[in-house]
Amino acid sequence: MRIAESELIINGDGTAFHLHMRPEQLANNVMLVGDPSRVDLISGFMTDIECRNESREFVSVTGKYNGKRVTALSTGIGTDNIDIVMTELDALANVDFATREPKPRHRRLTILRVGTCGALHADIPLGSSIFSQWSIGHDGLLNWYSDIDKVTNRDMEDAYMRHMGWSRRLTVPYFVKASQKLADRFKDSSFMGMTIAAPGFYGPQGRVVRLGLVDKDYLQKVESFRYGDLRITNFEMEGSAIAGMAALLGHDAGTVCCAIANRYLKSANTDYKPFVRSLIELSLQKLTQ
Repeated sequence: MRIAESELIINGDGTAFHLHMRPEQLANNVMLVGDPSRVDLISGFMTDIECRNESREFVSVTGKYNGKRVTALSTGIGTDNIDIVMTELDALANVDFATREPKPRHRRLTILRVGTCGALHADIPLGSSIFSQWSIGHDGLLNWYSDIDKVTNRDMEDAYMRHMGWSRRLTVPYFVKASQKLADRFKDSSFMGMTIAAPGFYGPQGRVVRLGLVDKDYLQKVESFRYGDLRITNFEMEGSAIAGMAALLGHDAGTVCCAIANRYLKSANTDYKPFVRSLIELSLQKLTQ
């Protein structure tokens, strides 16, 4: 099936429309970060740099770590950008740009988001790393795609909406599991739990500045939710779409974040760059092992 020019836009130089990458520049191991400046931080750990591409917030570098090819790519903030990134990464891997047809042999990527987050419990210290075993999508992105029920957990969603007293004005949340391969690699070095991917930084994460919340007990409900042995450990803004789209597209993906705030203790650390640097180095090791 040929994919029309309007559906997958390929630039005149043979690169994907937004990412400005050519298919041969993409490694099988991909590290995603939100901040474009972190791509250069990651490249400082690499050898044999092959390329550097830049378009808007999308900056990419491909090189080697531990002798294995790795692509570092910035996404900017939010799941709307993740829709672009995941679709174009998969196209670079699995669409022939010359014929515009899916390749007969599927190429499976390993995609790890490394970011920052706000922890939700007193026992998670600032600077800790948290791996999202499950992502809770408050963003609604995955609801636009078919086969969502094949990669999400309806029982968890129903239990969560009952516990939260979910408003009909809010987008229906979805629960999607990270790649078990990546979860196993981080289980001895990170807190493990459920992560809310919020569609905003302030209200959707329970922050009140000048505008009140539709549910004044929102944070308390989130902190108290349990599903078996699982609890909600943190807030971030991209992991649900990464895990969900990867599962639908046949890739391994997960999110690990450094806690730079603790919402329960109402504390924050603005001098968090050393922690992020350490987490990036750990993540490169885990990604390429």
